[in-house]
Amino acid sequence: MLFGRHKTPSILAGNSGARTVVNARSQDIALRDDLNFQAGPQAHRTSKIVADSALQELRPAGRERLIVVEDDPVTRTMLVGYFSENNFDVVGAGSCAECRQALRARTDLIFLDVQLPDGDGFELAKEIQATSNAGIIFVTRRDTDVDRILGLEIAADHYVTKPINLRDLLARARSVLRRRSIDRKAARNHNSIAFGDWIIDLTRRELLGSDGKPVSLTRAEFDLLAALVGADGRPLSRDYLIEVVSNRQAEVDIRTVDALVARLRRKLVGSGTPVISTVTGVGYKLALSERL
Repeated sequence: MLFGRHKTPSILAGNSGARTVVNARSQDIALRDDLNFQAGPQAHRTSKIVADSALQELRPAGRERLIVVEDDPVTRTMLVGYFSENNFDVVGAGSCAECRQALRARTDLIFLDVQLPDGDGFELAKEIQATSNAGIIFVTRRDTDVDRILGLEIAADHYVTKPINLRDLLARARSVLRRRSIDRKAARNHNSIAFGDWIIDLTRRELLGSDGKPVSLTRAEFDLLAALVGADGRPLSRDYLIEVVSNRQAEVDIRTVDALVARLRRKLVGSGTPVISTVTGVGYKLALSERL
């Protein structure tokens, strides 16, 4: 009885506050009803993605947002569940249309199937690349060399074939996010860096010679050179450089890194001073002391 007398005044105290709580609850219920009041299963899936995008501000801070674009519901559910357990905010999408809906909110990474019911994953990747800075990992049954090379050349950071090794995919996802975080910080701090006779533009991904003309570099060559320039003369291990360039090539090992360095040395000639030096037992470093 005493508990009842104590509880009743606490609820009724401050009528304006009580009305605010009731109104907030009413608005929340109305929002859910409005999002769910659509006919048919396709409309229901679309409304779910719209609701997810509208409520992004409620997501815990510091969690990367992942979109899983996969038309097979079993695989999609498995990926959504596993990556949710590993501290990602995950949205599932079963088609190109649902992916476009999900991309209305900030997105850090996308797992993209190639064969989708309403379009081609390669074409969707081109569209995503033009409008979003999200990383892309193809996750597909298409395992031919032609498909793999096409995917990597178009936009992908990695190309993973099914059946999926979840731990491997998680490691690749974290590697992509870590690398892109480094790239964003570098772009904010140093859009252009001069070293020796060259200027590297990290935003435009260009290398200019002393004559102002661009030096032709492959993606892997540019990524490796940018890492060496950003290290401020510190040596970088071959294992680290493997990680730097692995997002652009299907199979990368120490010999790949050595080959890329050799190609860069042939292209970076002019001052007579070696640009990249070998650090025995470690890897490579930028040899020029002049860095502006």
